Amino acid sequence: MHIVIMGCGRVGSTLAHSLEARGHSVAVVDQDADAFRRLGPDFGGTTVTGVGFDRDVLREAGIERADAFAAVSSGDNSNIISARLARETFGVSRVAARIYDQRRAQVYERLGIPTVATVRWTADRMVRHLVPEGDVEIFRDATSTVSIIEVPLHKDWVGHRLHALEEAAGARAAYVIRFGIGTLPTTGTVIQEGDQLFMLVTDDIAPAVTAAAGTSPEGGH
Repeated sequence: MHIVIMGCGRVGSTLAHSLEARGHSVAVVDQDADAFRRLGPDFGGTTVTGVGFDRDVLREAGIERADAFAAVSSGDNSNIISARLARETFGVSRVAARIYDQRRAQVYERLGIPTVATVRWTADRMVRHLVPEGDVEIFRDATSTVSIIEVPLHKDWVGHRLHALEEAAGARAAYVIRFGIGTLPTTGTVIQEGDQLFMLVTDDIAPAVTAAAGTSPEGGH
């Protein structure tokens, strides 16, 4: 894949190296030429100095053959303008934008542009680790119908099959983080101490799912 990244801050440079390490061709756009120093001498992709929502700049970065576009500059307006330009003008199918304002993020999600609302995401993660009560939404689909939430697990679920919790909650597990590594659950997955559980839910069932995970199962120990 050829991927264009708008913004060469810490996120953009890290993303560029990660994608390049996976064998993709990468072009990075930033209006500050000094920002490309973050990429280091080993970066083998393309760098283009200019505004990320300038069509000629994007063409120089290969937007017309791009498979994906990431807008990760420090400005919400720049990110969303460039993301919409990539999708609506150049027809890039995979587009994502970093947004600081959660209210804007919700609007753009409904327009079909996936966003990463960094402030809310970071705050939610911090709250989850500091005060592990209730659920934390970490993903919502573009139609704002389905979300993935992290749910706190009652200690008595340890040792039970995850499938039993899914049946009690009436929802499916999306994934489990165990020892810092994300894993896809199977029918034989057994809940272990320290597991972080992420469930697929709709808004109407989220409270019941959270309650089921946070309540001792029948025959708990």
